Amino acid sequence: MTADPPAVELKGITKRFPGVVANSDVNLTVRKGTIHAIVGENGAGKSTLMKILYGMQPPDEGEIVVDGKPVRFSSPQGAIEVGIGMVHQHFMLADNFTVTENVVLGAERLHGIGGRAKAKIQEISQRYGLGVRPDELVENLGVGDRQRVEILKVLYRGARILILDEPTAVLVPQEVDELFGNLRELIREGLTVLFISHKLDEVRAVADDITVIRRGTTVASVKPAEVTARQLATLMVGSELPSPEARESTVTDEPALIVEGLTVGGASGSRPLVDNATFTIHRGEVLGIAGVEGNGQAELAEAILGMRAATGTVRLGADDVSGWSTRRRREAGIGYIPEDRHRQGLLLDASLWENRILGHQTERPNARGFLIDVGGARRDTQRIVEQYDVRTPSIDVAAVALSGGNQQKLIVGREMSHEPKILIAAHPTRGVDVGAQAAIWDHIRNARIAGMGVLLISADLDELIGLSDSLKVIYGGRLVADADPATVTPEQLGVAMTGAASDDETEETPE
Repeated sequence: MTADPPAVELKGITKRFPGVVANSDVNLTVRKGTIHAIVGENGAGKSTLMKILYGMQPPDEGEIVVDGKPVRFSSPQGAIEVGIGMVHQHFMLADNFTVTENVVLGAERLHGIGGRAKAKIQEISQRYGLGVRPDELVENLGVGDRQRVEILKVLYRGARILILDEPTAVLVPQEVDELFGNLRELIREGLTVLFISHKLDEVRAVADDITVIRRGTTVASVKPAEVTARQLATLMVGSELPSPEARESTVTDEPALIVEGLTVGGASGSRPLVDNATFTIHRGEVLGIAGVEGNGQAELAEAILGMRAATGTVRLGADDVSGWSTRRRREAGIGYIPEDRHRQGLLLDASLWENRILGHQTERPNARGFLIDVGGARRDTQRIVEQYDVRTPSIDVAAVALSGGNQQKLIVGREMSHEPKILIAAHPTRGVDVGAQAAIWDHIRNARIAGMGVLLISADLDELIGLSDSLKVIYGGRLVADADPATVTPEQLGVAMTGAASDDETEETPE
């Protein structure tokens, strides 16, 4: 009996852009009914390869074979028609539409746009434990909920081959386990999953096969049981897996940020989005905030920055900044690495030097008096590129041309360059490879040693535990528990984050 053909074969795929070869003679075979992980550092060519498979970009050379049949896509619609769906790392959703409207957009012929469509969405959501609310406006959703909407959107279209780009980046350990269970259920039903991730332990836990891409080409294909996370990291970047450990204490007695009774109201009649948050961050201290996406951490950061109306008190050093504008707070020394670099951190079509100015347009070296100092901004962008290892052919290229890790390093360099008193770092290493991750951790550690205070919000619990001097858990908008980074495990933290801990476990410990 003839064996089933592979779900996907990529043969000799090559893709060139001006000044760079993104993919060079890539060969990949994905067995039907398996989870196939693709790993590699940022800029290695993973995303370009998946965009080619999804019909977003044509290859310059090579062949795509799906279910044994050669195919050529002129658009994603062609890929969708043969059963390929892609969940992008950066979401493709309309903020002013509901979940239902986003899911059915472009697929109205499947189940209409009314009750049948909503019923189908609820059925898929319940079947795979996605917890999606069909009538919710997307603009009200956190990053984790947005990702689940994207997964549901692909399943709604009947995809049999799923491309998932960094699907666990925003999930706590329990949710990761649930997702992996869902993926295994998909596999049992005959679907195939291509899984892109930087979390190498997770890759080894869920994948049936692993392909490593380095500098645009495939360098290894391995079985998870045959390789350790450190060996995978070496294959990816030629160095060992970094650690976020920062155990030596640099905490001083001098407060850098004092927050008292900070409350952000919700919709009329609903609970506050942030409820009476009170804490102090000292110079040289990293305070980690652990929480499942959508529990108020984004609103907390925005309230401290003055981007969202709030009651309560925010003090930066000796100054009460509660009534100050966002610009004045930034000028006074609050740095901000936003949780979504594309929506909140960059102008993707603008050059790197123009992006260097963002949020600091009144400060040196970007400004001279009331005027933008183009020369100063360009010179300092070049310094950031060199100091923070932002890999780019020029500071004049658009930010969209950089890989995710290099975009993130540009943002980190921009914020660190103004020597903030407090850095609000929301998911600073989300979606970046082990090399860029290590570099960003080093910059945060060095700034902490220099006396900067850091409010660290992250879904990476190893990162939170490793970098933080103190930890708080946020749930339902309230800071419900303290944890000691020296003793807490990711599993214990994950339990507290989901609100499932006992009273003993969630009781606040003495300061």
